[in-house]
Amino acid sequence: MDVGFWDSIPIALVFAGIVLFTVFTFELGYQIGNYARAHSEKHSDTSPGPMVAGVLTMLAFILALTFNMAASRFDSRKQFVIEEVNAIGTTYLRADLLAEPQKSELKDLLRQYVDIRVEVSQNDNIDDAIRRSAGLQQSIWTLAVSVAKEEPVVLNSLLLQSLNEMIDLQEKRVNAAIRNRIPGSIWVTLAAIIALSMVTMGSQTGLVRTRRLMQVIPAVLAFSALLTVVVDLDRPSAVGFIHVSQQAMMDLQQSLQQAAQSLSR
Repeated sequence: MDVGFWDSIPIALVFAGIVLFTVFTFELGYQIGNYARAHSEKHSDTSPGPMVAGVLTMLAFILALTFNMAASRFDSRKQFVIEEVNAIGTTYLRADLLAEPQKSELKDLLRQYVDIRVEVSQNDNIDDAIRRSAGLQQSIWTLAVSVAKEEPVVLNSLLLQSLNEMIDLQEKRVNAAIRNRIPGSIWVTLAAIIALSMVTMGSQTGLVRTRRLMQVIPAVLAFSALLTVVVDLDRPSAVGFIHVSQQAMMDLQQSLQQAAQSLSR
């Protein structure tokens, strides 16, 4: 689950690629329209405007759908960060229910776990971060289960409950960031409709032999910027310009470090 080839492409190059693709398909349509006009014995006065409007409406619909999917997924990723922070914090507090030395050992493992969770958002090697998280999860779970077996009381079951929630949320974050992406079929459909829209617009300008660059260029740039935002929203947080804030996790990291320092004095 390392960052794939497409995700490794800088977002600036993604924007440039979308612009080039849009301009190319528009120019292709223009040449088609210009050729059709030059070889037509009788020019029709009927404007293809309604057809262009229909194609652009389809483009707007699929683009809105794609943006909504990416934005919804991005919001879920933000929410999962908050929930994971709360679960880790609760587990850390419930570790006080244990006797020494298990209490100190569990808290130390949780501090290491938080350090890794902070590094995840800054590390392109997602596989490595997931493996390290899973290794610490196993150590934490083994310790908690061993304590619960020795003293199977209700308080220890509360610790296991919060610990289980913490582990589940890590898996939810992985699914939201890596596996739950916009389907490839939607990207293909979007690319096809973009090409169809630009060719149709270009052919219209070719039929009337006016490029109207002052209107076309801003529209192409605006559309490309919007689509680039959708692409960036769909990417893992470790790449791109749009990131899920890890401030809550960093605040927890600082809080746990301060708690450890106060106990060591």
